[in-house]
Amino acid sequence: MNSLLLATRNPGKKLEIQKILQDLRPSYDLISLDEANIHSPVDECGTTFMENARLKADFYSRLSGLDTLGDDSGLEVMALNNRPGVFSARYAGEGASDDERIAKLLAEMIHCRDRRARFVSALCLSRAGRTLHTFTGLVRGEILYEKKGNHGFGYDPLFYYSPLKKTFAELSLDEKNRVSHRAQALRQLKKFIAGGGLAKPTKIG
Repeated sequence: MNSLLLATRNPGKKLEIQKILQDLRPSYDLISLDEANIHSPVDECGTTFMENARLKADFYSRLSGLDTLGDDSGLEVMALNNRPGVFSARYAGEGASDDERIAKLLAEMIHCRDRRARFVSALCLSRAGRTLHTFTGLVRGEILYEKKGNHGFGYDPLFYYSPLKKTFAELSLDEKNRVSHRAQALRQLKKFIAGGGLAKPTKIG
């Protein structure tokens, strides 16, 4: 069986990724960094989501010897010049909770009438420290004035998705995985793998 390393320790991300990619099994064993006993950190110094996804995928594929999927995603708010952006997970400081990040965002937007926002996902697939392919997804919504819903993680309780008239935190995992930014990028990844994108080169001689 082939292994695909998921370069994340975020349990919410891991669950979403494994749920969407579950039909790749049993051909691929999907494992997280913790399951692979990998604890080395990566300096996410990129200025874009894709740069950070590539940093993680290249680094951990080189370190582990496994094909690796790097993910970077976050929230961009129009009225805040696309903040928090690549700092979405660190918006209220290292180690801050989801509630603390949400509180900081609401405080910054207290006088904003323009509530437009978007979730962006960037995925990078790497082997032996080299990028094989990249994938992106984007979903548009708006930021509410207070939290709604108990599912999901991160900024999901504030992100209102008008086609379903719910926040992402009010959606079931199956509902979210039909429309989310990460789901869009992961479906592209599945097509790439189904088309033989991870096939190993045949040795001659």
